[in-house]
Amino acid sequence: MSQPSLAGYIIKRPWLKKMMMPVANWYANAAGYRKLGLKADDLIPEESETVLLALKRLPPKEAYDRVYRLRRAFQDDVQYLSPIIREIEAEARERADLESLAIKKK
Repeated sequence: MSQPSLAGYIIKRPWLKKMMMPVANWYANAAGYRKLGLKADDLIPEESETVLLALKRLPPKEAYDRVYRLRRAFQDDVQYLSPIIREIEAEARERADLESLAIKKK
């Protein structure tokens, strides 16, 4: 994760920090992950080698807490995309079966 950040610039200027805090709080609440009990770093995809290595270096307590937060969030979450994914997979299987169908003449 190497995106540019203005955090250092804003934190060094108390007047700017005071002005930006309501916007930051609004954004964090609008993102929705806090309502599920997650932290921002819990949303980092585990697909890169760097993130996997960082997860291995977590202290045991923090690693356990992270897994607990993720499991709780998944249990409280509502599936909205999974049913559609299953439907598309079923259609793909049916299409593959129909395309591989061989017609025999008697």
